[in-house]
Amino acid sequence: MTLAILSDIHGNLEALEAVLGDIERRGITRIGCLGDVIGYGPNPCECLDRARQFEFCLLGNHDQAALFDPEGFSQNAERAAFWTRQQLVANEGPESLARIQFLAVLPRTLLVDGKTFVHGSVRAPLNEYVFPEDIYNERKIQKIFAMIPRCCFQGHTHVPGVFTSDCRFLRPADLVEGYHWTDEKFMVNVGSVGQPRDNDPRACYLLIHDDRLEFVRVEYPWERTRAKIHQIPELDDLLGDRLELGR
Repeated sequence: MTLAILSDIHGNLEALEAVLGDIERRGITRIGCLGDVIGYGPNPCECLDRARQFEFCLLGNHDQAALFDPEGFSQNAERAAFWTRQQLVANEGPESLARIQFLAVLPRTLLVDGKTFVHGSVRAPLNEYVFPEDIYNERKIQKIFAMIPRCCFQGHTHVPGVFTSDCRFLRPADLVEGYHWTDEKFMVNVGSVGQPRDNDPRACYLLIHDDRLEFVRVEYPWERTRAKIHQIPELDDLLGDRLELGR
């Protein structure tokens, strides 16, 4: 049965609703998320409420930052994290408590049928970035692949594509017919729903079929999200402006 994998929603309700609508139109009922449901975006509570209905959800570094003090964040990311926390605790009601409890018990790693799911990397599930250019750092790639039982699905960089064990990075444009399962190990970055950074402003998510992977891009009204961000003093305008460019 096809499984839809989302990551890095980042409080972007318009992007999330567009993706969920696309998933529903395809008749897919299984949805997982690789973390960073919140952070940066203007609708953290609404996005969390939808993520609570997914089959599974992992902890991302921005999710953790909403619970604890952010570490290693840029100034605008740190300010966004503190604002996001304020939204989560603004109302001392059962829904607010349910959201905090949901975040507090999210796992960092999930292993299902030989498939590893993380936010960052299998080596450092919360914080390690594996960028496309890391294919030129063969030692790093080999060390990470040595820790993967079969295949690993991750987010964090917001750049979708497939890493192969022979140090290649295949972008979605290189995979017109998707990526077919092989006997070789592979890593997949599923891209970002709410903050794409591969120069494509459309929301991105991944479908795991029985024998292949399929990257999906979905148009959404980013202008609406940008306008919301611009109206919130604690959120840097850059966080909204970059949505138009997908970077």
